[in-house]
Amino acid sequence: MLSTVLNFAQRVAEISLLGGIEIASVALIVYYVFAKTRAPIIIANLFPNLNLSYRTSLGKINTIRSDLLVTLRSTNEPKVQSSVAHGIGTQNMLELTPHAGYKPFKGYFDWGVIFPYVAQVFRSEKFEYRQVTEIVHNDPALKLAIKQAAEQDLREQRYAQNGHRLLTRSVSGDHEEEDESKGISYQAILRKQEQRAISILKEMGSTLNNGLLAFTSWILYKLLPCFLSGVVTNTKQIEMLKTASERSPGTPLIFVPLHRSHLDYIMVTFILTNNDIRSPLVAAGNNLQIPVFGGLLRGLGAFFIKRKIDPVEGKKDVLYRAALHLYLTHALKQGHNVEFFIEGGRTRTGKPCMPKGGILSVIVNAFMDGSIPDALLVPVSVNYERLVDGNFVREQKGEKKIPESFTKAISGIWKALNSKYGRMRIDFNEPYSIRELVNSFNQIANEDGSAKIYKPVVKTLQHNQSTSSLYGTDVVCEEHRNLIESISRQVVFDCAAATSVMSTNALAFLLLTRYRQGAEEQLLAAALDDLRNSLSGCKDIGFAGESSHVLEYACELLGSGLVSRTRNENGRMFIRAVDSVESVIELAYYSNALAPHFALNSILMTTFHSLLPETPGSSDTAAAVSRKKLIEAALENCQIYRYEFILNKPTQVLENLLDNHLNDLLFRDYIRLTEEDKEINFLDRSRARNLAQHIDVDDDDDYLCVENNENDDEGAKLLFCSETLQQQRNICEVLSPFACTYLTVAQALQILHRNSMLESEFINFVINDLSAKVKRGSCIYAESISTDSVRNCLKLLEKWSVIEVCNQQGMRLISLNTLYEMSRDSLNTIVKKIDAIVPKLNAGYLQINP
Repeated sequence: MLSTVLNFAQRVAEISLLGGIEIASVALIVYYVFAKTRAPIIIANLFPNLNLSYRTSLGKINTIRSDLLVTLRSTNEPKVQSSVAHGIGTQNMLELTPHAGYKPFKGYFDWGVIFPYVAQVFRSEKFEYRQVTEIVHNDPALKLAIKQAAEQDLREQRYAQNGHRLLTRSVSGDHEEEDESKGISYQAILRKQEQRAISILKEMGSTLNNGLLAFTSWILYKLLPCFLSGVVTNTKQIEMLKTASERSPGTPLIFVPLHRSHLDYIMVTFILTNNDIRSPLVAAGNNLQIPVFGGLLRGLGAFFIKRKIDPVEGKKDVLYRAALHLYLTHALKQGHNVEFFIEGGRTRTGKPCMPKGGILSVIVNAFMDGSIPDALLVPVSVNYERLVDGNFVREQKGEKKIPESFTKAISGIWKALNSKYGRMRIDFNEPYSIRELVNSFNQIANEDGSAKIYKPVVKTLQHNQSTSSLYGTDVVCEEHRNLIESISRQVVFDCAAATSVMSTNALAFLLLTRYRQGAEEQLLAAALDDLRNSLSGCKDIGFAGESSHVLEYACELLGSGLVSRTRNENGRMFIRAVDSVESVIELAYYSNALAPHFALNSILMTTFHSLLPETPGSSDTAAAVSRKKLIEAALENCQIYRYEFILNKPTQVLENLLDNHLNDLLFRDYIRLTEEDKEINFLDRSRARNLAQHIDVDDDDDYLCVENNENDDEGAKLLFCSETLQQQRNICEVLSPFACTYLTVAQALQILHRNSMLESEFINFVINDLSAKVKRGSCIYAESISTDSVRNCLKLLEKWSVIEVCNQQGMRLISLNTLYEMSRDSLNTIVKKIDAIVPKLNAGYLQINP
């Protein structure tokens, strides 16, 4: 009897234990669904009169849970990274799932509440992405290009067999027997070119499809939070793109981002797909055709093009150019949006590169010849708090780039998943119509009295090779090249101006321009406040919060390898850049995002100090420069940076911009006016004229005439202001590293006297010279070690006809021009001209006495 009772009690206890575990499990699941989904909001909406204080109870539970987790993990887990809020009016796309959650008229138990990311990618609008490869293959223009390529190949083979005497013969028919006897067959060559055309299109073509877009979106929703704290964009900008698409459904959108990372094109597609905007075909370099990832990118819209279209220097690959030209044209005609990077490759310096107009030329040609009625260019600004791709220090120091590979891609992904990179910021600027751009530039040409206006016409194919178009069979005209260059420079300028300033950009900029020796956190926070105030209304700030918290957050993101954060002898936090060449070059990448914004101010301030008397006078009034002379000299110095920065839009007058920036320097008391000029209220008149410039074009013309005619002498006198000396030095130091690089290149020209040299060898010589200067302290800017800036300076010297560049068997040889070859002294004028843009920080008026 007793044993029976005991057995019964044991069974009841077992059932109770199992039931308790089961009930507890169900409770945990319900709690997880309740806490991690939109269930509380749904319940509150369903029962508005039922006062459920779920927020309070949930907060208590979360607090208890957090305390337990902190107690259990405090000894094992690293410090949690701090965070700051993103900019005002922005939204984290990783948290935005407009198609998920409870939807009206879908029932109270909508599965999108429990599986928001699946619902998001499943319910996003699906588009028809037509394949264009077959259309291109059947295009008569491609068949003509195949024939031209075959004829070119036939001529080359005949030349190899017979020399010059057979070059004038017809391609086929007259000497078929002689050709066959020598193993030359036109039909075989033609078939070979046909097979090559098929191969080109196969390697180039995209396989964009909705299935892979949806699956990749779901994967990104899960993986991106592992290493990015957010992908931030402005929701109004998304609505703007939707409105543009709805208003002109047949007009393709041409997305033109600045290129910083391999993640750029994936994230642009991710944002567009999840906001019901047609995903674009993306121009990608064929170096990304690596196993697995190449196929994945192709399915996400990538079409691959050669990094170097013409394999042999001086010989155009007619067939490849035709295939690419036709592929793009037919893609636009089929309604595809397109995305390409106008810089060509990723920026290695952090600032925008000079534009390359190849793909843009094809798109403009498609409008000009009537293939498409119009296209909307959408400049896209992309920025990162910390670059996911690592850094480009090796390449800036002259070392070769490591080629893309499957192993490198896998290691990069693994490293990314185990690191923190902060936020990514993407800004979509206002689209502008190619038709309107063409009309605007034509209007400017009319006002300048130019008769060369490029108008949309139906062009006939000719055999003349173009240098502006990818497919070199269109009519060559200088005005078309100018049009492409003007549009491309405007796109890059707009992208740079709209690039949001991230926390790491601001910190790096302050450390390299104001506090190269470091500063206490309080002083640096005050400088950050000042920087934010100066950028307010001019550039979007990609972070929010107290400056001290922003500095701590940025230091953690950049890491101890770039920025040190220690306490000094007074017990205060001291922040400084790590003193190594590699660290400073990498830190300069983040700082250079702000360089274009301050470039004109830096040029003006450096020019002002170069024009001051060599020896500081006893009073400030002795140190004066005329306004007219300063503007003229600054215009000349701007030309030195023509391949480093785009300082103005093609529709803007650089002299007017310099005048406006000079007014800003006067307003900030970096430069002062004489008492006489203050009495005539010079600044108020300038502001009135600037206002008139935005009201009426005719008034702008009058303003220019008055400005040129008034003050027949040297104009207003500008005085040196000693009270803001430190601020003047800070402005000058924005472009000082670039100026030091240019001066070193100019000084190195002496080795080219009566001596040609490979361009790569000359660049290495300059980089080694810069490294030696940095090591011995004669150059304080380690970031001056930059192969990109050396190449830009060589372009400038070639434009000035100081050097000549010729290609021999695929190698670039540089030598001095005849005029400079005859006399070494003639090079001194070039050195002196470039030396004018180097601020003398340890001499003259910029010197700070201890």
